Amino acid sequence: MEPAPAKAKPQGRLLVATQLDAKDELEERLERCVVIVQALTNGLSEREANDALTANVCKGQQQHEEVCLGLFTLVLTEPAQAQRCYRDLTLVNRDGMNIVLVKINQILMEKFLKLQDNPRTQLVWLVRELVKSGVIGADGVIMTLLKQIAGGDISAKNLWLAESVLDILLEQKEWVLKSGMLIAMSVYTYLRLIVDHGASNLLPLRQKEVDFCISMLREKFMECLIIGRDLVRLLQNVARIPEMELLWRDLLHNPQVLSPQFTGILQLLTARTSRKFLACRLTPDMETKLLFMTSRVRFGQQKRYQDWFQRQYLSTAESQSLRCDLIRYICGVVHPSNEVLSSDILPRWAIIGWLLTTCTSNVAASNAKLALFYDWLFFNPEKDSIMNIEPAILVMHHSMKPHPAITATLLDFMCRIIPHFFPPLESQVRQGVFNSLNFIMEKRVLAHLAPLFDNPKLDRELRSMLRERFPEFCSPPSPPTEVKMEEAVSMEMDNHVLDKEEGCYDHTEAAFSDDEEEVNNKGKKREFRFHPIKEAVVEEPADITPWLDQLDDTMKEKVQQIQKTSDTETQCEVMQEVVDLIMEDDFDTEQMSALASCLAELFKDHFRGEVLPEEITEESLEESVSKPVCLIFRNLVTMQEDNSGFSVLLDMLAELYQKQPKIGYHLLYYLKASKAANGKMMLYESFAQATALGDLHTCLMMDMKACQEDDVRLLCYLTPSIYSEFPDETLRSGELLNMIVAVIDSMQLQELMCHVMMGNLVMFRKDSVLNILIQSLEWETFEQYSTWQLFLAHSIPLETIIPILQHLKYKEHPEALSCLLLQLRREKPSEEMVKMVLSRPCHPEDQFTTSILRHWASKYDDSLGEHIKAQLIKNNNQPRKRQSLRSSSSKLAQLTLEQILEHLDNLRLSLSNMKNNFFTQTPILQALQHVQASCDEAHKMRFSDLFALAEEYEDSQAKPLKSRRKAPASSPRSRKGVAPPTNNEEESASSSASEEEDSKPKAPKRKRKGSSAVGSDSD
Repeated sequence: MEPAPAKAKPQGRLLVATQLDAKDELEERLERCVVIVQALTNGLSEREANDALTANVCKGQQQHEEVCLGLFTLVLTEPAQAQRCYRDLTLVNRDGMNIVLVKINQILMEKFLKLQDNPRTQLVWLVRELVKSGVIGADGVIMTLLKQIAGGDISAKNLWLAESVLDILLEQKEWVLKSGMLIAMSVYTYLRLIVDHGASNLLPLRQKEVDFCISMLREKFMECLIIGRDLVRLLQNVARIPEMELLWRDLLHNPQVLSPQFTGILQLLTARTSRKFLACRLTPDMETKLLFMTSRVRFGQQKRYQDWFQRQYLSTAESQSLRCDLIRYICGVVHPSNEVLSSDILPRWAIIGWLLTTCTSNVAASNAKLALFYDWLFFNPEKDSIMNIEPAILVMHHSMKPHPAITATLLDFMCRIIPHFFPPLESQVRQGVFNSLNFIMEKRVLAHLAPLFDNPKLDRELRSMLRERFPEFCSPPSPPTEVKMEEAVSMEMDNHVLDKEEGCYDHTEAAFSDDEEEVNNKGKKREFRFHPIKEAVVEEPADITPWLDQLDDTMKEKVQQIQKTSDTETQCEVMQEVVDLIMEDDFDTEQMSALASCLAELFKDHFRGEVLPEEITEESLEESVSKPVCLIFRNLVTMQEDNSGFSVLLDMLAELYQKQPKIGYHLLYYLKASKAANGKMMLYESFAQATALGDLHTCLMMDMKACQEDDVRLLCYLTPSIYSEFPDETLRSGELLNMIVAVIDSMQLQELMCHVMMGNLVMFRKDSVLNILIQSLEWETFEQYSTWQLFLAHSIPLETIIPILQHLKYKEHPEALSCLLLQLRREKPSEEMVKMVLSRPCHPEDQFTTSILRHWASKYDDSLGEHIKAQLIKNNNQPRKRQSLRSSSSKLAQLTLEQILEHLDNLRLSLSNMKNNFFTQTPILQALQHVQASCDEAHKMRFSDLFALAEEYEDSQAKPLKSRRKAPASSPRSRKGVAPPTNNEEESASSSASEEEDSKPKAPKRKRKGSSAVGSDSD
């Protein structure tokens, strides 16, 4: 029995894996290559092994690739053989180590965090050897390795990586000096890391970093000059270190010492920093998560993503410094398209506002504000971008109502930075800020600044300072003259932004705005609300010039052919030729990114509008999947996975996915709609693993989210296939279900229910349905009702989900309670159902328990009576109950005797106005007797009317005993045998004789000797 689990469990030596992880495709492929190399060299001497490997690589490209990757993997996993394997690799390699460099970059970007300790150490060793050997392209690998050194992280692994890469740069300094970009990137990286390494135990490392940066800046300053203005920002942070202080003085007062071509600090400050440098301070994982938030997450739904990001990267004291990197990245790199800007996707200003509110130190807060305003200080409209300065003004604008303190501190910083940033350049800084504000108004990011600068929520001193610094922008707006063309475009956006901005940072409760203020300013408010940037209206033709030069001549010609024709059929023919070129053995994978950018730009119209035909027929479906981009899908579908071209084409698709995220759900649609793809839905899993995300669940949820936002009809069309093909990804949580019920209408809900009842769709399974329904309690009302309707369409026993009752509160969860009430009404009560219903806390306004008990009492009185009797007797012994509660691990499962009696009393009152024999049943009365005999006086008084029923039953039992006193006293055992006739007698007599007795005046009741005997009988 043991081999099966052992086989299923990943046991690779490259990547860390758990029992739940599928075997990684890259690792599997590399292991296959190792097996090939070992088969070729086993039992041979070193010379013979080398000859065998050389002979094998000469057979063809595939054999060359297999041997190189096999030796590369052995270097990573077998430290003892690393030196020999690297020597063999250098001897047999025929492409200048290109295939090894590509694989190293892939592992660094996609798998580095998953690497086991030995392979991680060996990977750095291998990079060092490649640098020593002067391999062309090794500088690119070093830059990728630099990106993996996280800012704000002083964990042992991160410090080891920082020092290891620095050692390579110091050892191979002559080699480093040959690459201008590597010099600039490494200086930018280590200037930033110096700030994190101030602890006493890290001073030796910090000194090495300082020496390296000083050396590079003094020897190769003009290469470092390409960093731009952010070089000054980083140098400011470390200027108090003695060696750095000397450099800082030269930079300010003696620039010619650094380079004859350097004219002064203004030359640096007026140069915008390239995206490459801003992006290099975020690890690939951080970058992926941040891009996901700014392109996929809806405004208002960001809290869980922000919480995850904070737990992962911002939870330590050292991570305060990382916030500057994140803000500079968001301002300088994340530039959403106009389509995203005008949608309800989480805006950049909301993320920056959240980052500002999570700063816990004054130094970090000041640095974060400087990072936000840094591009304002020397802004030049001709060279700089509006996107770099837009987040700061929008943070201030949108924070005014919910978080006026944030707006105030940012406005104060903006005023004070002008004279204090660098006094000799005060006039230039003032001009830069003026240019920024002017450009913001010109581009209609805000229509007028007076409502922001002269707002009554700001204190007088700040408003006075703003009027002094910016008189041009503080005059009140003239009566608004609405621009009709713009109003139509912006009105919808205005509404949803202002509705949500109060909770934008998820630190405070949303509050209503001042009604009077709303009324008084109604005419003005629309005038200065946020508008999408005007360029959104202009539809520009596809411009692929920046990427064309990176393609080889043949590919360039094909791409230009696609660009020139608008005929779909011709485009498809040329696209097939492009696919054929990609699958050729000599295809240069370095042009893949440029090709993907070209195709994404050329085919952007294919990703607009609805994908699913209005009328669904075989012909219309086939026509809808006949677009040029579908040629890639079609070729993948018809190829075998072991075909060498399959992985290349899959990589091409993954590259295209980075440029155009909609490609994911378009692939899902193709796999369902196309006849050629019948039964090939699992191709999507291969695609997901080839993407930068590398995870099926994450990729699938992102694509379905994109589909939900673009085309609800398509979402409903794909739903049955997605649930049936990927049950482990869809049924284990409510993520996809929430996406669906959040957007469907009543007709689409009914269609999905039909699919469920016909067996085409399973949206719940027994092991996870309870958790999903509990998750749904936080959803909107219609979403919850839809979820329950879909659940009820399945044939899952209600007992599976009845424990949800313990989570339901009558004021907070009316949707779930009403659905459960109607469903319980159709069910015959079981012991578990009755227990859960009775375990609900009693409240005068909560009628749930009383209403369902009343219904059961009228329809299933016998079984309900038996179940209630069982619960009463079981919970009667209070001390024992308390002990069991103490030992119980679940606080939800508490059911007390007092609760049961309260519910029964409510039921008694509810049944008092109708003829119902529920409380005349022997089991109920016997149980009440049992409770009365042992409960305290307080309970007897509180539930006296309920216990009176038991006393009447006691009287009716005592009379027959009196008339038979001549008979010898029977034991409890013999009396039990007589019980059935007594019951029968009671049934016939209680409705006549008892009623007659009730009508006669009675003496006060007293305890009879027989009472205890009857009580013990019932026990």
